[in-house]
Amino acid sequence: MDVDQSRVIWEVLDRAAKSVPDKTCYFFMGKEYDFKAVDEMSDRLACGLFELGICKGDRIGIIALNQPEWVFTYFAAAKIGATVVGLNVRYRETELDYMLNQSETKAVVTLPALGDQMDYVKFFEGFRRKVPSVEHFIFMGGPGFEGSHSLEALLDTKVDRTALDAAKASVRPEDLMIIIYTSGTTGLPKGAAVTNGSQLAAARAQAAHTKVGPDDLVQVAAPLNHVGGISCGIVNMMLATAPVELIPMFDPNVVIERAVANPPTIMAGVPTMMVLLMMNEKFGSLNTDAVRLVITGGSNAEPSLLKGLYDAFPKATVMNLYGLSESSGALVISPWDSDFESTVKSIGKTVGGFEVKAVDNDGQEVPQGEIGELCFRGDGIAAGYFRMPEETSAAFDADRWLHTGDMGYIDEKGYIVLMGRLKEMYLQGGFNVYPVEVENLISKHPKVAMVAGIGVPDPVLGEIGRYYIVPKPGEDLSEEEIKSYCRERLADYKVPKQVVFRAELPLTPVGKIMKSVLKEELKG
Repeated sequence: MDVDQSRVIWEVLDRAAKSVPDKTCYFFMGKEYDFKAVDEMSDRLACGLFELGICKGDRIGIIALNQPEWVFTYFAAAKIGATVVGLNVRYRETELDYMLNQSETKAVVTLPALGDQMDYVKFFEGFRRKVPSVEHFIFMGGPGFEGSHSLEALLDTKVDRTALDAAKASVRPEDLMIIIYTSGTTGLPKGAAVTNGSQLAAARAQAAHTKVGPDDLVQVAAPLNHVGGISCGIVNMMLATAPVELIPMFDPNVVIERAVANPPTIMAGVPTMMVLLMMNEKFGSLNTDAVRLVITGGSNAEPSLLKGLYDAFPKATVMNLYGLSESSGALVISPWDSDFESTVKSIGKTVGGFEVKAVDNDGQEVPQGEIGELCFRGDGIAAGYFRMPEETSAAFDADRWLHTGDMGYIDEKGYIVLMGRLKEMYLQGGFNVYPVEVENLISKHPKVAMVAGIGVPDPVLGEIGRYYIVPKPGEDLSEEEIKSYCRERLADYKVPKQVVFRAELPLTPVGKIMKSVLKEELKG
């Protein structure tokens, strides 16, 4: 089966297992799993889930690190037409309560514990009455409570080939593959309804653009409950029968250690991951010559970061990547011929046939070069938000354009320039200020490691800019030094009115700076 004929997710694994059965599919902390083993394990698990009464359309929650069991469960769900609910090991009671109930999850596959941070056996034993839709708790790598199940036992289930083949044949491209909850920076989290077809379209667009081949290797440290891990990592690489090194949870020491032992050809991560990686004292031990492509995505790559990546990986092409849960994966990537200035200034151009436009507050397209809300249309756009019709109609219009809430413009060369979230823009003395523009400048300061800006209320100017800065280790930095640096390079209304120094900034599970937390601190 040719890769381009794959219409649903399980077919991608099926093709790989038939064409290169003995080739390593996943490296995990010194262990290896070939494509045939992954196919067989997910077959058995699919039949085990069948025996528990899990059918097409049922939801299966996964709470795990980036580990083989996560992927086995994912492909098992794909084969029976079930939908994975992506949950993160950092989620706690409030988030799990909302997401499991909102999705009406039927089974939860989970770790028994996460170090000494969380005892899931104890937690779910007391919590299960609050999630009445969950009929089955399945623990991996350790015992659960009475009445729960063992994932290892399900992985030993005898395969009922007739039943499994019938289930696989019933899966359609429009069937939901995974529900990915947005971080919920405003209001309740929304579950992006990613279908088999939309996820394949996004992953295929990325694979084609980045020219992924069977000899490539990438580390996946972005959590698998996020498109950065599952679509941009797992599905993208499998389309090319290329192996993946699973990194349980982002840790610069582990990433470098594994990269030294098993050199990747592609390095990928959100900007924060890349900054922390290059700041690590062991980074110099990395042999960067094998790396042909460096991809940083998820938010604007600051100029100093891109300069650092160019210097650190001299033989690699450096690309930005932009995607959302609502687009099932990547939809904008830097072109191969992008020069440094274009890569610094923009997030790239659309890939895989995605269309883009910028619109004003009335939904009318604005002229080239003018700032508006970025909207995208294409096969990778999700089906909407799971069981949230009002939110779906607000973001996914009748013509299937996704309204991202991100502000930006399209320049004369077709590059898309991201100006930040619509809700991040603040009005200082009647002037629109986009924090990302100021952040990009401040990040160029030689003493700055990380920066995040927000608008805060002001009795005179309405709003003013407050910028949180993490200095580089050992650097002494003053508020006036930053303001003076900005005054020389920016219009006066863009110069930060307040500068706050921090040892660290709050990060999401995928490594993005959580400006919502900074805003909440002000209220407190």
